[in-house]
Amino acid sequence: MRSVLTLTLASTLLLAGTGCGASLSQPFDQLKAAKVNVVVYRLQNFEPPAAATPAAGPSVLPPQLQQWVQAGASLLPPGLLPPGLIPGTAAPATAATASTARFHNFRILGWMQLADDKTKDEVYDIFGKEKNFEAPKAQCMYAEFGFSFQGQGPQNDVLVSLSCNQVQSFNFSWPYASKTGLGGDTSKRIIAVAQKSFGG
Repeated sequence: MRSVLTLTLASTLLLAGTGCGASLSQPFDQLKAAKVNVVVYRLQNFEPPAAATPAAGPSVLPPQLQQWVQAGASLLPPGLLPPGLIPGTAAPATAATASTARFHNFRILGWMQLADDKTKDEVYDIFGKEKNFEAPKAQCMYAEFGFSFQGQGPQNDVLVSLSCNQVQSFNFSWPYASKTGLGGDTSKRIIAVAQKSFGG
């Protein structure tokens, strides 16, 4: 009888301990309860500055020769010669960076909405527990991944920089104050989620 009572008490304490440890911080507890969509983004963590386009300078060909070259080029079908090849014509336009899809100013290389409940639970377990974070060791943000929690209200976003070993939140207060650094095996867990999402 005594061993049964001891076993029952131990089980109750164990369940109570796990119940407390399993709870998530706000807003992750509410987001999980609301079953919002979780989207993972692969991001380009650094974008080299665009090269300055040189201004069109004076032509090195004498004006008569330049007219002759332009006349010959005008006989060719449009699009055969690249723009800027003939002196005095417009240089090629660079792709507009404004049209590139971005997630908080980082270029999106790929994205995936998580459908697997087990992977979603892992994401909530990573971001929803203070033990996974620590004071940051660096003050930079070159994000390789983004996580977006999309429900009825404004989406809650988190940028993850493995190279800077920290996170940055958007549209909600980070629940762990200045603990934005990735602690323990948090980086490995985030990489594992990304591998499940994008393969590889």
